[in-house]
Amino acid sequence: MPQTPPFSGQLNTSSYNKNLYQSKEEGYPGLYYHDNNLASGSLEALIHHLVPTVDYYPDRTYIFTFLLSSRLFIHPYELMSRVCHLCMEQQRLGDPQADKMRVRKIAPKILQLLTEWTETFPYDFRDERMMRSLKELTHRLASGDEKDNGTNMGQMSQGLIRRLTVLSQYEEALVKINATAAERLTALKAKPQAAIQRDLLSICNDPFTVAQQLTHIELERLSYIGPEEFVQAFVQKDPLDNDKSCFSDHKKASNLEAYVEWFNRLSYLVATEICMPVKKKHRARVMEFFIDVARECFNIGNFNSLMAIISGMNMSPVSRLKKTWSKVKTAKFDILEHQMDPSSNFYNYRTALRGATQRSITANSSREKIVIPFFSLLIKDIYFLNEGCVNRLQNGHINFEKFWELAKQVSEFMTWKKVECPFEKDRKILQYLLTAPVFTEDELEVRNEKSAPSNAPEITYFTAFQSIRSSLMKRHFYAPISNLFYNILV
Repeated sequence: MPQTPPFSGQLNTSSYNKNLYQSKEEGYPGLYYHDNNLASGSLEALIHHLVPTVDYYPDRTYIFTFLLSSRLFIHPYELMSRVCHLCMEQQRLGDPQADKMRVRKIAPKILQLLTEWTETFPYDFRDERMMRSLKELTHRLASGDEKDNGTNMGQMSQGLIRRLTVLSQYEEALVKINATAAERLTALKAKPQAAIQRDLLSICNDPFTVAQQLTHIELERLSYIGPEEFVQAFVQKDPLDNDKSCFSDHKKASNLEAYVEWFNRLSYLVATEICMPVKKKHRARVMEFFIDVARECFNIGNFNSLMAIISGMNMSPVSRLKKTWSKVKTAKFDILEHQMDPSSNFYNYRTALRGATQRSITANSSREKIVIPFFSLLIKDIYFLNEGCVNRLQNGHINFEKFWELAKQVSEFMTWKKVECPFEKDRKILQYLLTAPVFTEDELEVRNEKSAPSNAPEITYFTAFQSIRSSLMKRHFYAPISNLFYNILV
């Protein structure tokens, strides 16, 4: 069997030797290869290609690509049920008279497939139907006399439960953080004179430290985004499926949405921090501070916080403060905007991103490994890849060449999100960044009326988001992701 194409950033979810058992004595009918790469296949054939046999174990990149993309055509719990059925039927796991030697050979491979699934796509197993199928199959595997199988299955189950528990704790923490932020904003609006509104500069006046704390938040929130969310955010009805879309009844991109909401919060926090001071001198100092924070974010490789800060400083309530801007040394800001220039499809940013990625690959320190992409552009790239190619060919085959490219992009993201932040946490700064009151553009405009006349001309700084917004809004978006982009871009 020809090898599937490897891609950079390939996941290392286990110690299993990926070079073992990649060949099959005869291919399942329904798979089509081009230049020795799997190009397309029927859903049934692709499922068969996923299931190990005594003499075959699927290529690691195929496992990731198929588990990532299959949810466009079949529910994960249905796929798990099919996999379990094939394992039981093909390998006669349910037959008490089955050859014990055969079971001993196949059991570790089936267990390895399940381990890769639970490690890379653990959120699939929040579905009770997934857990039932998993328990049924592992019970069959454990019925043999191999002690190692039982030990490995126990480790797999414990690891899955641990990941799901951590996810639940993270989601609960987000709810508390958002509630605290809402309470602080309500209190400030109820008693604007009595409430003492602190600013970020009173908490910390060191741009590098603030950039480090922003990086903590970014990496934590990135780490909880499942790779499947990039697919499920764009999922639409399968033309060969008479039922509704696989995910029309469930919200399956919540961690991705939470990350988008963080970007929005940071942008509005920057605008709020600049507009709240009454004196122009103080406002100018806050502007220069955030310019320095943005520069440190760029140096770290935190492009998402960098763009959020630029976005906040380009909001109308900030950009129209002509007298304040006249007191700011904008040379550094101009350089940063040049780096994020959207012309030529963000050529400057993409060059910087490639440089940061290469630095991460050859890193000698944990700090050099950090790559935090400009997230809305990453989603945009994946969206247009999804829109630009059909999921199914005219013969009904799944267009697997498209999903190789999709998996390549998502796999690179998976590498970035696994980096642990090397900087020491500052709880006070983190708490402020996550819960300080932020105002809408309209509220900030009202605030500015006291400091700048309403007819003052705007300062026309280049706004990267306007370019993305115009290019995106020209095309029809599937409703949920359209709302995400709208929240990012306005």
